[in-house]
Amino acid sequence: MDLRSLRVFVEVVRHGGFTAATATLFVSQSTVSKTIKQLEEEVGSALLERCDHEFVLTATGELVYRHALSMLAERENLQAALAELQGLKRGRLRLGLSRLGSGLMFARLVAEFHRRYPDIALELVEHGSLHLADLLRDGELELAMCMLPIPDELEWELVHDEPLMALLPAGRPLGGAGTSTLADFADSPFILFESGFALNPQILAACRRHGFTPRIVAYSGQAEFIQALVAAGIGVAFLPRLIVAAGVRAPITCALIEDEGLRWQMTLAWRRDANLSPAACAFRNLVREALSDDPVEVAASIRKGPQRGRSHR
Repeated sequence: MDLRSLRVFVEVVRHGGFTAATATLFVSQSTVSKTIKQLEEEVGSALLERCDHEFVLTATGELVYRHALSMLAERENLQAALAELQGLKRGRLRLGLSRLGSGLMFARLVAEFHRRYPDIALELVEHGSLHLADLLRDGELELAMCMLPIPDELEWELVHDEPLMALLPAGRPLGGAGTSTLADFADSPFILFESGFALNPQILAACRRHGFTPRIVAYSGQAEFIQALVAAGIGVAFLPRLIVAAGVRAPITCALIEDEGLRWQMTLAWRRDANLSPAACAFRNLVREALSDDPVEVAASIRKGPQRGRSHR
């Protein structure tokens, strides 16, 4: 059994049920239920039983709960000792976050970092990926969320890999079963992101591969405003499936773009020759820990989990 499963079990017991535990675990109720079921299969006995609309511990559950508390406490003590050793009791970390999708992927991780290292000041810098890569190369940031492709001067680890979805005014007919290619929109006006977003050159390059140059009618750096422009009938736009799955508020039609050469691949990047501070190393390790703990639920609150990260050397 692993510590993550034990933490889920402990939170269920503390909160008296699966639903209440999800608020502190930042995972779905189905994930909590699955984790408890796997833990019960591993110990070979039920841990909880329902009694008068609430869950109570079985004898086995009492034993596992006591030991789980002890093991999780030891983990906290180890993390505190390591933080003391690595000088993480004070300092500052300048972290670059993309203005597209960072809330979905990194908000929980930033909160967890603050919980573990409350005396490390986090300075969050939000820009498009291209500008963040420039800030990394100039040494103004230690870590940043950047979209592939990454400049050779930077190291990176993949955090999330998503296809794009086309956003069209509501009621516009689509061919196929909700999927399209960029060629289907060759005659449509495009709404793109403002300068500094790495997704722009990706979309334009894909259009060239399909043999056309799009007519661009608007630029924006805000996903919600882009959706509103689409709903107003100005043109078509393209957002990562992650953003669309999180909730499209405008009355629009969405179609998955089938193009393996056009994907939203986000990384955590740093300068190749940089000597990262203990705080930067701690945040990078936290991202790795989240990926290895549960690749389906990583980055919290997202509906499509990322693939396991890989490193580009």
